[in-house]
Amino acid sequence: MKLYRCERFEGIAGLALCEEPDPAPPGVHQVLVQVNASSLNFRELLLMKGAFRDWMAPNFIPASDGAGVVLAVGPGVRRFRPGDRVMANFAEDWHGGARPQHADTLGRGAIVEGMLRDKIVLSEQELVAVPPHLSDEEAATLPCAAVTAWNALCQHAALLPGQTVLVQGSGGVSIFALQLARLFGARVIATSSSETKLKRLTELGADATINYRDTPNWDDAVLSLTDGRGVDLVVEVGGAQTFSKSVAATRDGGRISVVGLLTGAPSAGEGFFMRGLSIAPIRVGSRQDFEAMNRAIALHKLRPVIDSVHDFAYVADALRHLESQQHFGKIVVRHQSSAFA
Repeated sequence: MKLYRCERFEGIAGLALCEEPDPAPPGVHQVLVQVNASSLNFRELLLMKGAFRDWMAPNFIPASDGAGVVLAVGPGVRRFRPGDRVMANFAEDWHGGARPQHADTLGRGAIVEGMLRDKIVLSEQELVAVPPHLSDEEAATLPCAAVTAWNALCQHAALLPGQTVLVQGSGGVSIFALQLARLFGARVIATSSSETKLKRLTELGADATINYRDTPNWDDAVLSLTDGRGVDLVVEVGGAQTFSKSVAATRDGGRISVVGLLTGAPSAGEGFFMRGLSIAPIRVGSRQDFEAMNRAIALHKLRPVIDSVHDFAYVADALRHLESQQHFGKIVVRHQSSAFA
C-alpha cells in the first residue's frame, strides 16, 4: 500500500511517499478500512516541524482525519460490516464521557499513526458512521475541526437560540463553528482580514462581520454590534495575541472556548476574573461527541466547506497551500491508485 511518513522533523521537506505491505487481516474487534480521503489541519505542519518531538519519534504517518469504506471485519465486530462508510475518531481511546486521564493528548497522526495511507486497521470502537448525504471528501473534514467546533459551542454549556457567538478567521474550526452555531439558532459575528473571505462568511450565514485589519480594536466593534453587552461565547483560535480582546468582547458571565494557540498560550488578565467569565480548553472530543454532531449534520444536511481537493501523489502541494493560509475551508486529499499509474 501507499502511505506517507514524516522521516525527519523538517516540515514538508521531511515527508516521504512510501510503499509498504498491506496491514494484516483484522483481529478480534478490529476493522480493515480502505481510506478514500483525508483532510489536513494546521497541526500537521506543527508536528512535521517537530513541535512535540520530545513526545514522539520521526517516521510517523501524519493526518488525523480520514474517511473510507470497511473492507473486512475481525471476529466479534458488531458495530460495522463490510461496505459501511466510516471515519476514524481523532482520539483512539476516548469513546465517551470525560477524557481519560492518561489519553494520548496529540491524537491520531502523531504517536498513533495517521490517515495518509491506503488502508488501516482500527478497533471498531474508534470508528463512526459517515452521514449518508456526505461524500468521502466531505466526511474526511469532520474528525478534528468539526468535532472541535461542536464541543467549543456546547460541551461545557448549552448554546441557546438567540445567543451570540464570535468566530475568528476562516480556518476549518471557525467555519464549522459558524455553520453549527447557525443550526443552534445562534447569531454569529465573524472576523477576518480579507474582505473576500468576509463576504463568503456572510454567505455562509454570519450575521455581522468585522475586518480586524481595518479595525484593530475589533473588540470595540463587537461591543457596538451587541449594544455594549458583548457576545455570549467566543470561539478563540488566535491565542495570546487575541485573548485579551476576546475577553473584552465577551459579556459578563460569558464564556470563551479556547481551541487554538496560533500565537502562544493565552494569559487570563484581571478583567477575566472580575467579570466572571469562564474559559473552556477544547481538546477535540470523544467518539460520542462525534456521533452527536453527526446526527445534527445529517438532520440539517449540513455540508462542509472544502477549499480544494488534491490527489494523494501531491500531498506536499496540499500542505504548502495550507501553510500559505490562503485557503477558505478544508484542504482535502483524495486517495486514488491512479495517481501512481
